[in-house]
Amino acid sequence: MSSCERIEKCPFFNDQMANMPATSVLYKHRYCKGENSRCARLHVLEEAGPEAVPGDLFPNQWERAAEIIERRRGA
Repeated sequence: MSSCERIEKCPFFNDQMANMPATSVLYKHRYCKGENSRCARLHVLEEAGPEAVPGDLFPNQWERAAEIIERRRGA
């Protein structure tokens, strides 16, 4: 398994998690290094485009990701 190609540029980790470095490390390990197909952010990006990914979407928010994708499809 390889790391997500977007890990260094991901605005969630570079902006939203700056004040929570320990949590950021855990999320990166779980969602970005190895099995990145579990990342809700990546899923929205792939299904709806980069402009559809909210800055505050956490990698584990699959329900919210599904809602975002569904709204984009209905638009």
